[in-house]
Amino acid sequence: MMNILEESIIYATIMHQGKRRKFKGNPFILHPLEVAQILSTMTDDQEVIAAGILHDIVEDTDGTPEEIEKRFGKRVAYLVLSESEEEYPGETRDASWKRRKEGSLRNLKASQDIGVKMLWLADKLANIRSLAGMYSEQGESMWKSLHQSDPEMQCWYYRTVAEALELSLNKTGAFKELIKHINFIWPGTFDSEKARYKKYREVSIDGCEHIGKGAKGDVYRYDDEMIIKVFNENNTYKDVEREIALSRKAFILGIPTAISFGIVSVGDHYGAMYELVDSEIISKHIARAPGQVEVYANIMADLARSIHSIEVSGEDDFPEASDRLYDYINGGVACENEVLADRCRKLIEALPPSDALVHGDFHTGNVFLQNGEPMLIDMDRISRGHPIAELSDLYYFYVALGEEDPSVVEKFMGFSYGTAGEFFDHFLRRYLGSDDTDRLEEVKQKASLIGYSRLIRKLRKKKEMTEDDRALIDRCLEKIDKLTQKLDTLSF
Repeated sequence: MMNILEESIIYATIMHQGKRRKFKGNPFILHPLEVAQILSTMTDDQEVIAAGILHDIVEDTDGTPEEIEKRFGKRVAYLVLSESEEEYPGETRDASWKRRKEGSLRNLKASQDIGVKMLWLADKLANIRSLAGMYSEQGESMWKSLHQSDPEMQCWYYRTVAEALELSLNKTGAFKELIKHINFIWPGTFDSEKARYKKYREVSIDGCEHIGKGAKGDVYRYDDEMIIKVFNENNTYKDVEREIALSRKAFILGIPTAISFGIVSVGDHYGAMYELVDSEIISKHIARAPGQVEVYANIMADLARSIHSIEVSGEDDFPEASDRLYDYINGGVACENEVLADRCRKLIEALPPSDALVHGDFHTGNVFLQNGEPMLIDMDRISRGHPIAELSDLYYFYVALGEEDPSVVEKFMGFSYGTAGEFFDHFLRRYLGSDDTDRLEEVKQKASLIGYSRLIRKLRKKKEMTEDDRALIDRCLEKIDKLTQKLDTLSF
């Protein structure tokens, strides 16, 4: 009786019979066999290796997922589908190239199955071996023969795949070879060290206290001296390196920030270790003593004013804070009402030029108190621009997020929505140095316009919106509409 590998070889040979590879015209079956061979260097799992043999069946033949599942089992079919690109009827493969690649990359990034990642690595390595061979013989002229003739787009694709696979498979020879070929075709894409053996320190967070959550990941108390930030699955090694580099740059500029001293692996995620002895996030202090919320709001306001007093130039290479504001409008309001979005954009465009430093993710879950002094983490959104960007973030975190469901803010911040509202009001008074009710309300309205826009974008990023989400978007749009008719500037 044949085993699964023998049967898959026979089946694939029949299904690919007569077909030839685009590169050099070799019989197509040689490619899936090469993929299987690469997989065999990483695993003994016969279902994964069989999926390598079968991975092009659905995409390039009239074979179906149902037939593969019937013959080889549910997991093999699942693995094959993880690599199969969606087709767009009526569009040539050249025209749909980027959309197909973006869709399949989303599948890769969302999967926690190591078999999926191995299959992707083996297939891309087999493909780039052929590309590297062609490049050696033809140079830049080879791109003309491919569905995607822009070498920079090809680089984007292979780089993104490698970044998604790195943490799980960086120790394999296949990954090292992939990096080597990418750097051969596109020199300098990756640090050459990545093509050599490197073992990340492996850290477990089992039993560690969860002390904070942000857009990029979760923060844990590792021991009495250290905390660890565990980045979510959408963050690559390059993202972590960038955040650490920005932290160092911010520290030099005078921002009190913790500096990471190393990247570690935490399961299938990257982590960054920080030395923060005897420290606790301000959210925890407020949760324990909500009656002292004004004290902590004043600490945060003084810290914000200190950050915003630092001026940087374009040569310092910080992104523009307004880019993020436009992103909120374009990814949210513009999808609902382009006329309203244009009014919002004009208000952003009218902001006076500013060289102020802006943290970009400023809230009590990102600020530790160490010996009574504030210490920031999460520096990946630090930018240059008008401080209204920072105030709008605060409105979003402490007011907008909880207006319909207070538990959202309570879960995120660790204290009640009522206390969150008090925090924002105390913060604004201290930051502006004013008790003038009209001035406070005016600045709050300006911050709310961006805050509600950000909330709409958040809701629209959901895979499936509920009726409640739809109703909330409509209410936010109504508020933004009234604000754009009332406000003639976002500056304060």
